[in-house]
Amino acid sequence: MRFISPRIHGILDYTVAAALIGVPLVLGFSATSVAAATISIASGIGLVLYSLLTDYSAGIRNLISWKAHLTLDAVAAVALLVAPFLFGFGGVPQAFFSTVAIAVLVVVATTQLDTDSSSVGAQTLERATG
Repeated sequence: MRFISPRIHGILDYTVAAALIGVPLVLGFSATSVAAATISIASGIGLVLYSLLTDYSAGIRNLISWKAHLTLDAVAAVALLVAPFLFGFGGVPQAFFSTVAIAVLVVVATTQLDTDSSSVGAQTLERATG
């Protein structure tokens, strides 16, 4: 069931991006693995950039389609899942990457595919009034 609206998804995008950027700094990932810190921060910056360029309410430019955005989210989540194994880090950074990746996959799977929720409301109002 897809119950997360694109608007809520947008809020989650920027929240996850902030976590990807902030958590490695606060928890000192670089003391354990420079790769973990770099990948997390770069992923957060990338998420902000492609979110800003997506055709949805949280974007400012309509250069990336909504479905392409969801695909990027899923690909990024899989990349976060495999990164600890590819770059050889464990512990807290691995747990963080796994948690974020699984959460993102769940959000992608439960996000509505249609970004035009305003037209659905308008159609419903139109039917009700005439």
